[in-house]
Amino acid sequence: MLKVEHLVKNFGSHEVLKDLDFCVNRGEVVCVIGSSGSGKSTMLRCINGLETKTAGKIIFDGKEVGSNSKELNKFRTKVGMVFQSFNLFNNMTVLQNCMAGTTKVLKMKKDEAEFLAIKYLRHVGMAPYINAHPAQLSGGQKQRVAIARALTMQPEMLLFDEPTSALDPEMVGEVLNVMKELAKEGLTMMIVTHEMAFARDVSTRTIFMDNGFIVENDTPDVIFKNPKTARMREFLGRYINDLDRKN
Repeated sequence: MLKVEHLVKNFGSHEVLKDLDFCVNRGEVVCVIGSSGSGKSTMLRCINGLETKTAGKIIFDGKEVGSNSKELNKFRTKVGMVFQSFNLFNNMTVLQNCMAGTTKVLKMKKDEAEFLAIKYLRHVGMAPYINAHPAQLSGGQKQRVAIARALTMQPEMLLFDEPTSALDPEMVGEVLNVMKELAKEGLTMMIVTHEMAFARDVSTRTIFMDNGFIVENDTPDVIFKNPKTARMREFLGRYINDLDRKN
């Protein structure tokens, strides 16, 4: 479904992404892990066109995604994104937030957009809050609304940029549970996350990034039980100890 070829991103003289190659197949859940500053979020933002890539190709369903706004907007209707900071419109209700994209971008009729918004808000457990404003919601509730908003566009794929990093620990579980349900339903997802247990249990494939490179790209069984590189073993050391204690 998605193919990334020789992706490079520079900020001035600093090379953040270094010749990345990978693909995401339909129905896969690909988790991207690595230390802060390894290039994970920048890679996702380049895929979505929020950052302009320095070199390389983003190919979706066999066609290269161009950099002009018309092509990017068309691509974004098929590949949605959920941000760590929610990015909800504070002056809109929950329902209005979830109708904004379908009415303005997809030109859907209001009653159809409302039906779809309520359907996906119910799906993430937020239907009782349709008339609330973001300021009245907890962090976990805001993120669930953001996921519902992305789903109303009926995307073929969703990108998640550290969706739980801005949440209090007790709110992380409610968002991860929604994502686990989406994975069971077969939605194609690419998720940048620091949640190692989630990556191990939910992903069909895990990518480990370090210093702008993809160091390992394999099944979670291999990544978490038999990492190939010393850097991967070093990164996973404390997480594996934590996982073992929890189990």
